[in-house]
Amino acid sequence: MPAIFFRATTSVSLIRSLPRQFPLGPRLGQAQVFCKSFSTPSVTSQTPPPPPPPPPHPELSRWRRALQALGRVTLITILTSGSVFYYITQKNRNPGPQLPFDPSKKNVVVVGSGWASTAFLKSLDTSDYNVTVISPRNFFLFTPLLPSVAVGTLATSSILQPIRYLTRHKDRKITVIEADAKSVDVTKTITFADETEVQGEVSSTTIPFDYLIYAVGAETQTFGIPGVKEHACFMKEIQDAEKFKRRFMDCVESAGFPGQREEEIERLLHMVVVGGGPTGIEVSGELHDFLEDDLTFWYPELSSKIKITLIEALPSVLSMFSRELIDYTVSTFKESKIDILTGTMVKEIKEKSVVLQMPDKSIKEVPVGLVVWAGGNKARAVSVDLMSRLPDAQKNKRGITVDGNATFPSSRTLSNVIDLYVKDHLRMAGTDGTIFALGDCTSTQYAPTAQVASQQGAYIARLFKQLAKRDALLEQISISKQEGTSTESLEKQLAKLENLRPFHYSHQGSLAYIGSEKAIADLEFLHHKFSSGGVATFLFWRSAYLSTLFSLRNRVLVATDWLKVKLFGRDLVRD
Repeated sequence: MPAIFFRATTSVSLIRSLPRQFPLGPRLGQAQVFCKSFSTPSVTSQTPPPPPPPPPHPELSRWRRALQALGRVTLITILTSGSVFYYITQKNRNPGPQLPFDPSKKNVVVVGSGWASTAFLKSLDTSDYNVTVISPRNFFLFTPLLPSVAVGTLATSSILQPIRYLTRHKDRKITVIEADAKSVDVTKTITFADETEVQGEVSSTTIPFDYLIYAVGAETQTFGIPGVKEHACFMKEIQDAEKFKRRFMDCVESAGFPGQREEEIERLLHMVVVGGGPTGIEVSGELHDFLEDDLTFWYPELSSKIKITLIEALPSVLSMFSRELIDYTVSTFKESKIDILTGTMVKEIKEKSVVLQMPDKSIKEVPVGLVVWAGGNKARAVSVDLMSRLPDAQKNKRGITVDGNATFPSSRTLSNVIDLYVKDHLRMAGTDGTIFALGDCTSTQYAPTAQVASQQGAYIARLFKQLAKRDALLEQISISKQEGTSTESLEKQLAKLENLRPFHYSHQGSLAYIGSEKAIADLEFLHHKFSSGGVATFLFWRSAYLSTLFSLRNRVLVATDWLKVKLFGRDLVRD
């Protein structure tokens, strides 16, 4: 029975699988196409051939490969430098914890916040001492760029560095007091007072010290000439630069007032700079750049009438530079139409004129609108008072005498140990060796420059490190003697530490900007002197000052100001 059923089923399947017979006609072709379109491929049909492989990429040229490598290196450099820059800025903005005041350490009082004091604080290991800073200003001023601030090339804040930006990054806490030093007693006390506009209940006090770093700087020397303090602008403090800019713009705006006489316009636009040193030369050069680069476009009716005159009492300007650089400066000033009067002395400065003694001894009164006094230095009142306390040792009226006549106690105790006297340790003559005088307040064989003061500050910091080691060794010797142990090796170490090396000044060269994007340089390298001047020296001058600035913050601000002036010009706003 199943076999019969299987055959019947198979027969039906075969009959159903036979193709139907369609009549032939004109629609045969369409039916065939339709069947072919919807018929599924059989298993036995051939698979399509694989697609051909893509053609090989053309080989990059050597130049293109180099550009790609350069791009990668540039990207990595930008990311790395940006990360480092961000890390440094955040580290400077967020100082860490500091060691507290240690009563067992000696107290060092630093008077002033100029080049010498700042270099000392920067190099000092504060873990060895308790340090107090007393200064009438709470910032450090980068004085070589002060003439650039006077004409608006740089912003005021760009060359100022708050002193706490330095002290807060030291190991031990440093006390900073904004006050004026009033008197120093050689018995190791100093009196100072708060003379700011806002004062508290206590505005004057006296504190003791074990060591005193006296670096108060100097005042501008007027030589007793009448009218200098009343009518001239100095160029020593940041307030002087701001005052100069205000008065200069006042002269220009007043000259443009309607109905002004021609003689009065010429007087208002006559600028006189007294002093042929680097400061006077740079003020004249910056003023010329301000005139040529900015005033010519914004004050075309007045710019051609502005006159700049440089007056020097000596036979030549820039006496510290070589003869060829002096001649180059003089020729550059002549091209810039800056008049130089050498061998000419100022006898009096009036409100609207300056009285001159010409080289032939004749007297001439010249109408002026503004006088810039870039003379020498003289001792401050607090320095004069200090020198008067030691009349036998301090006989030089120009400044404090260091070493030479210093006396030291013969007894050697742990609480008051003074090493044997060796010359050129920058100790104030006539004292017991605990007062160190640095910078412009002294009268030494060195020129009163920022370079000298900074090297003196760094030297005293190294000296204090040696003194701290000596004090620690003396304490060990005292303890060993109490315990009855041998001190022979300690005594040998002490003998080496007491041999203090004297100060040695290393002159790195002199720089000055002379205007028109030109500078001069007298440099020393491997005991050989090199002199140069021109645009290339100007670029070196800028790079040297950028590297000398005390912080990354100042470097960025100064470089940004130079770029802004190049793109947009100087600011003409009168504050």
